[in-house]
Amino acid sequence: MAASSTRVDLDGKPITPLTICMIGAGGFIGSHLCEKLMHETPHKVLALDVYNDKIKHLLEPDTLPWHGRIQFHRLNIKQDSRLEGLIKMADLTINLAAICTPADYNTRPLDTIYSNFIDALPVVKYCSESNKRLIHFSTCEVYGKTIGSFLPKDSPLRQDPAYYVLKEDVSPCIFGSIEKQRWSYACAKQLIERLIYAEGAENGMEFTIVRPFNWIGPRMDFIPGIDGPSEGVPRVLACFSNNLLRGEPLKLVDGGQSQRTFVYIKDAIEAVLLMIENPARANGHIFNVGNPNNEVTVRQLAEMMTQVYSKVSGEPSLQSPTIDVSSKEFYGEGYDDSDKRIPDMAIINKQLGWNPKTSLWDLLESTLTYQHRTYAEAIKKVIAKPVAS
Repeated sequence: MAASSTRVDLDGKPITPLTICMIGAGGFIGSHLCEKLMHETPHKVLALDVYNDKIKHLLEPDTLPWHGRIQFHRLNIKQDSRLEGLIKMADLTINLAAICTPADYNTRPLDTIYSNFIDALPVVKYCSESNKRLIHFSTCEVYGKTIGSFLPKDSPLRQDPAYYVLKEDVSPCIFGSIEKQRWSYACAKQLIERLIYAEGAENGMEFTIVRPFNWIGPRMDFIPGIDGPSEGVPRVLACFSNNLLRGEPLKLVDGGQSQRTFVYIKDAIEAVLLMIENPARANGHIFNVGNPNNEVTVRQLAEMMTQVYSKVSGEPSLQSPTIDVSSKEFYGEGYDDSDKRIPDMAIINKQLGWNPKTSLWDLLESTLTYQHRTYAEAIKKVIAKPVAS
């Protein structure tokens, strides 16, 4: 690691070592951000989470070069009086805590709303009252549906980027009707964004809001029955990984016609580090963090993942690698979806000079290599286990 005196921000000013309170540090994004901060910066992290499995390699043994710069605090932000004190001890708070698996949005809407709005309220309040900077992780789902999705199917305007590219400061947030409870997540996330923005406008709180567009990489989500609940449904890429590891066809919800973009976690973490270390350029901004070059339909994603997995595992693909299922069958009543999620990158490019680098094939190869190495043997044992009669 370079000495702290040699590290400068985008304006050439020396970077002062920070103490960062990271809520949700034990998750997918948090684990990669902690790694980056330990390996490449002098910053100190107060890592808050209920679990620490994904960051254990950063906490033990005591001989690690960054020993003492990362402290794990096992707590649930719902009911822990230590939260305010830890935020006050830090220069900056990063809030990553959320329920963010689509299968939960319409089956556990109350938990989804509480987790993403009510539980985030004290974090915003303590940051505002203590004059502490906040980087809050939102979601690309706050955009909801594109304007283009309401045009006739054969309208040439559907191909016009003005009708589907999502811009932080221009695009409206369009959700489905109230009975479509899938939007409970996006709505809760939008309301906390509005609250944070209002704290900035009225009380001068320094904030940055991050809208991730499908961040992908090792340690994301869970594999049901291995390191997550057997009946759980993770997000699309982990769902497909689970099918591939088990030698099952990939389930395409409503034909897999939705379009998505995917960005490699290591590219995305570069963007977050730029936000952390360039407050003058990041404060008061909402940033899309995604890769518009990696756009595919969910069906195309399934086909590409099947090819990549065959390469990394050495196993042949199934004769029928995909099957179609309805959203009602897969997610339950009340599901709805956004048609297309393509981020505009102008603001983050202008403010922080950030651009993603990793191609979709390369990020899938990295992720599936990790998942095959980590889970393949465990899944074989589960599949081979005789069922009790």
